Amino acid sequence: MIYRFVADRHSQHFLVDELRLPAVAQYVANVTRETYPDLKIPYHSRWRHFDAGGINRWEELVSSMRADALERARAAVDLVTVSVLLDAGAGGAWRYRDARTGAYFARSEGLAIASLDMFRAGIFSSEPQHPWRVDAAALAVMTAGTLARYFQVDERNPLLGLDGRTTLLRRLGEALVANADLFGEAPARPGHLVDYFLKAATNRHISAEAVLAPVLNGLACIWPSGLTFKGFAVGDAGRHHAVRTSDASNGIVPFHKLSQWLTYSLIEPLNAVGLIVDDISELTALPEYRNGGLLVDLGAIVPRSGINAKQEHPVYSELVVEWRALTVTLMDRLLDLVRAPLAMDATFTLPQMLQGGTWMAGRKIARELRPPDGTPPIRVAADGTVF
Repeated sequence: MIYRFVADRHSQHFLVDELRLPAVAQYVANVTRETYPDLKIPYHSRWRHFDAGGINRWEELVSSMRADALERARAAVDLVTVSVLLDAGAGGAWRYRDARTGAYFARSEGLAIASLDMFRAGIFSSEPQHPWRVDAAALAVMTAGTLARYFQVDERNPLLGLDGRTTLLRRLGEALVANADLFGEAPARPGHLVDYFLKAATNRHISAEAVLAPVLNGLACIWPSGLTFKGFAVGDAGRHHAVRTSDASNGIVPFHKLSQWLTYSLIEPLNAVGLIVDDISELTALPEYRNGGLLVDLGAIVPRSGINAKQEHPVYSELVVEWRALTVTLMDRLLDLVRAPLAMDATFTLPQMLQGGTWMAGRKIARELRPPDGTPPIRVAADGTVF
């Protein structure tokens, strides 16, 4: 609906130029071939960031666990849940020093390694004898000071949204306790989703929608800046007057970026215990600033009045809601156009395009146009819980 609204030139914020999509697709295809010359492209997920610098940090950690496959999968879900929730934009100034290599990592890679190191140190567990897990009791006492210490935050190394991230973790702890059917009891932990999905699967198969739905329902209450409707926490959704429905969803645009990012990231732990996640195309592209920035920087989404690089726009402003909605729609249209130069058929899926792909291409063009940090073309006033 928003795409049609903008395409019909009703928006005061954007125009769309689909004639630019073939050029965007070629740029994405070129980046994909550079990154994955053999075109063996995994799904877009948090797991790729743990490997920054060519080190498989998770495999090193899990190999030292004295646990069976089920408990290793639970631990993987524990880690990836908190890591995804901590993955909103870090800002251009923050860096994380990897103690093992001495290398510095920024943005998503830095946040991933920092969260993995914090997990390894047992900070997310309330029981020292079980350090490598995430439980509600530990999250309940999480402070901004603790998060700052383990994320190496100080005046010279500021991290955007530190308080928002802390609130998100504490609210996660509350959600774990409130949803025992999903997260178990004593201890309540994200990893018990593995047990839930094993029971919910049919002949070891489960749909992506059936994975996303419990994530949305179980975590709806955690988003500090999320939309609420008649007292119900909707989460990452925005409002736009171009959305017309005959029910309670009138005017509401669902995004659920981090929830879908988490759902993509649950696939590998579930595969590890023999579950097959079907119909992954039921999920959308992630409406975040790398995918959306790619479309702006290469001219498929055109700001009507240009871009003020210093102006920050609220996350749920009409402009940002439009930008995110256009991103979801145009990423779907881009998929076939990217398959062609890669000589790939329908087996090349949306999450592979994101990984190959649009996320890396968005980062690359941003650095080319706005060196050295590659800030997004449109600035969002983020609180550490969406972008």
